[in-house]
Amino acid sequence: MSITGRRRHHRSSGSRRTQQERRSATQTRLLEATAEALADLGWAGLSTTEVSRRAGVSRGAQQHHYPTKMALVAAALEHLLTRLRHEYEQAYAALPDDRRNVEGALDLFWEMLRQPPALALLELALAGRTDESLRQLSADLNERVVAIIKEVFHELFPESLPPEMVDTTIRALFALLVGLSLQNALDDDANGHQAAVLTQVKAIALMLIPDDKGAAS
Repeated sequence: MSITGRRRHHRSSGSRRTQQERRSATQTRLLEATAEALADLGWAGLSTTEVSRRAGVSRGAQQHHYPTKMALVAAALEHLLTRLRHEYEQAYAALPDDRRNVEGALDLFWEMLRQPPALALLELALAGRTDESLRQLSADLNERVVAIIKEVFHELFPESLPPEMVDTTIRALFALLVGLSLQNALDDDANGHQAAVLTQVKAIALMLIPDDKGAAS
C-alpha cells in the first residue's frame, strides 16, 4: 500500500471510530434520559418526545437508534442495570474494612433502592401489573434483577449460605426491600418504621453470615 493509500486508510479508520463514538454517546444520552423520565414522570408520562427533549437529540435520531418506545425502554433497562451493578460494586469496594460485611452490603442496597434510577425500575415493575404490553418486560426485569443480585452476592459472600437457600433468601430479601422502598417513596420514613425493619433484617443477616465468614476482600 502506498503512503497516500495508508494515509487515506488511517483517516477512514479514524472517521469510523469517531462515528462509533458519536453513536455510543447519543445512545447513552437517550438511555439515561429514558431512566430519568421514568423516575420523574412514571410509565404513563413517559414518551419518546420527552426522552428526545431531555437527551438533546432529534426525534429522527432517536427513532434511528431505537425505532419503538419498547425498544428504547428495553435498552434503557439493560443499560441501567449494568450501571447500577457497577456503581454498587464500586461503592462496596470503597467501604472501610469494618463495613465490608453483609450489614454494609444491605445498607448500600437500601440506599440504592431509594435513588431515582432504581425508582425507575420499580415504576416499570408496577406498571406491568395493569399494562399488558409491558407485562412480559416487567416479569423479565424482575428475574434479571434477582439474577444480578445473586451474582453479586456470590462474589461478595462466596459459600456463605447453603446453595439451596440462596435463591429463596435473595427473593425474599428483594421483595421485602422493594416493599420498603415503595413505602419510603410515599412518606420518606417519617415515623422510622422502615429503618426499624431494616435494622431487624440486618441483625438476622448477620446471624446467617457473620463478619468472620466471608465478606470478600
